[in-house]
Amino acid sequence: MSELRLNRATKEWIIVAKERAKRPHEFHTQKDRKGKLPDFDPDCPFCPGNEKRTPPELFALRDEETEANHPGWRIRVITNKYPALEPKKTVDMITGEFFKSTMGVGQHEVIIESTRHNKSLATLSLKQVQEICGVYRKRYLALEDDRRFKLIIIFRNHGISAGTSLIHPHSQLIALPLVPASIRHLLEEAMRYYDDHGSCVFCDMVRQELLHQKRVILDTKEFVAFHPFASRAPFETWIVPKNHNACFGNIEEEEIKAMAYALRDILHRLYLKLKDPDYNLMIRTAPIKDAQEDYYHWYIQILPRLTTPAGFELGSGVFINSSLPEETAEFLRD
Repeated sequence: MSELRLNRATKEWIIVAKERAKRPHEFHTQKDRKGKLPDFDPDCPFCPGNEKRTPPELFALRDEETEANHPGWRIRVITNKYPALEPKKTVDMITGEFFKSTMGVGQHEVIIESTRHNKSLATLSLKQVQEICGVYRKRYLALEDDRRFKLIIIFRNHGISAGTSLIHPHSQLIALPLVPASIRHLLEEAMRYYDDHGSCVFCDMVRQELLHQKRVILDTKEFVAFHPFASRAPFETWIVPKNHNACFGNIEEEEIKAMAYALRDILHRLYLKLKDPDYNLMIRTAPIKDAQEDYYHWYIQILPRLTTPAGFELGSGVFINSSLPEETAEFLRD
C-alpha cells in the first residue's frame, strides 16, 4: 500500500507509491505518430473491447441496454490500476516522533473521456466535452460527503512531458485525506487579502483583467479566460467563473455547459496555434470544508509544457517566463 510521508522542514506531504512504477508506458512508442494515431488501438486498455483489462467501472455514460464493463459506453470511470492512494475504510493516525507518516488512504480514479483513441478535449465535439465536465461534477459530488477526504483534485496530463503514460484521452481524480501545504498557503493568502480588502482576490482579478483586456482571450457570460499578469510559464491560462464560488462541486448543470464551452475553446486554440502542445490541466478548488467561503474561488489552470523548470526555478521557487502574457494572449485571440 502507498504511504504518506511528511517533510518536517517544508511541511510538504510526499506520497510513496511503489506500485506506480509498474505502470505501462505506451506514449514513447506512439509519440512519433502524434496526430496520426489510429481511431482504435487493440493494445490500449482504455479502448472499447478491452474493458476486462481495467478495474471494474465505477460509473459510465452508456448507450441504452448495454452491460457494465462491456462496449457501449461513451465515458467510463474506473479505479486507477496503479493508484497513488488506495481506498481503505479508515484513515490511520499520523505516527512517528520526528519522521511522521501515515498509510496512503484515498481515492484515485481514471475518467476515460472517449472511445476514440486519437481524440482529446481539443478535438471532441462540444456535446462530448459537456458530458465529460458533467462526469467531473458527478464524481466530485460522489466523494465530497466521504468524511475520510479533505480535498478532491481533478486533473488532466496531456503528453509525455506532462506526465502521461497512456495516450488514450483520459483525466484523473484523486481524493486526499489531508490538505497539502501548497493549498494551505494559497488559502491563507486569499484569506489575508479578504481581511485587508473585504473582497475575494480572484473576483477582483477577474474585474481587473476585464477592465484592462490586454490578457483576456475569451469573455462569455459565465466565464473569462486569460493569461495571468504574473504567469509562471508561456501560455499559462486561467478559466475563471465570473460568479463567486469557492468550490467546483457547487456548480449547477447550466454552468457545466458554459464551462465546457470555455474549456474546449481554449484547448482548441492551443491545439491549433501551438500544434497540440503537451499540458497539465487542473481544477483548482477549495477543500471540502471550505466550500462555502467568501475568500476563495475555484478556477481551471492550464499549463502548457513548452519550457522545463531548471535549477534556479527549483531552487528559489521563482519561475522565469520567457514570454509576455500580453503577447501570448493576443496570439491566441487572433
